[in-house]
Amino acid sequence: MTLIIGKIAEQKQVNGLDFPLVILPPNPSVASERSAFQQWMAGHRAELHGKLIAHGALLFRGFPVSDADAFEAMLDQTDYQNMPYVGGAAPRTQVTPSRIVTANESPATETIPFHHEMAQTLHPPGYIFFYCDVASETGGATSILHSAEICSAFFELDADYAAKIEREGVRYIRVMPALTDTRSPIGRSWKETFQVETRVQCEKVLREHKMNWTWLANDELRTESQTLSAIRFDNETEQKTFFNSILAVYTGWDDARNVAKKAVVSGDGAEMDAQVMAKTVERMAQLCVNFSWHSQDVLFLNNHTVLHAREPFTGQRRILASIAYK
Repeated sequence: MTLIIGKIAEQKQVNGLDFPLVILPPNPSVASERSAFQQWMAGHRAELHGKLIAHGALLFRGFPVSDADAFEAMLDQTDYQNMPYVGGAAPRTQVTPSRIVTANESPATETIPFHHEMAQTLHPPGYIFFYCDVASETGGATSILHSAEICSAFFELDADYAAKIEREGVRYIRVMPALTDTRSPIGRSWKETFQVETRVQCEKVLREHKMNWTWLANDELRTESQTLSAIRFDNETEQKTFFNSILAVYTGWDDARNVAKKAVVSGDGAEMDAQVMAKTVERMAQLCVNFSWHSQDVLFLNNHTVLHAREPFTGQRRILASIAYK
């Protein structure tokens, strides 16, 4: 069966393909009945996955996804295997017992910079899914950016520096509180970050993730990742990608415990080049797509090839999220 494709004013074309690809209900039944929608999702799982790989982002609009349970039921019709949120920095709340959590709960005044989800960890997810439960009054757009586009721009801005980052990789350094600090965009406690209760349990997870760590005063934890690649080749799309959290860390990891510009370093331990970072942020803003959420929208992202961000907002805004393995 052919998918019904829609348009939104904000979308663009990347490599001749809609970004994001907008999917609409094929008939009134699928648009209004949860059982019909779930059956439709299950019957199109392979086709939808193929579109996700090709386009990088799918926006489902007009489907009967009325709450967190309906969002979870939608994901349950796919082949994407649920992945726990272990290692992420942002404060979150578990919404359903299994796979649904809140999206980044950092303050509404904060911009969440572009990043591949959990690229600062050894095992980032392959896919990330968002659901709009409550749309904000103003602002609050989720921004998406094709990683191959910004990767090409990064090399155009400074080929020598880009080659250094590709060659050496990067390391991420973060100090976590004992209790989650909701005033900070990276205030997730080490207990919530690693889903543990004790230092012994935490150290076991840290060893599994091949991280270095130091316990500090006030039961705070300083971690440093192993050297991770920042430029990757995506085999499915055959494109080089800017797969990292460099700009998110460099521009966003500031709080009472962390200094953003020192929180990410190249493989040789050097801080990021400030001029290249500033120019890359500018190019990201030029290349990205900012789309406003409608209530009950669902967004599928291929985390291998698409970065995402969030604009500040006013009023109530509730976006839910889920991640899946590669």
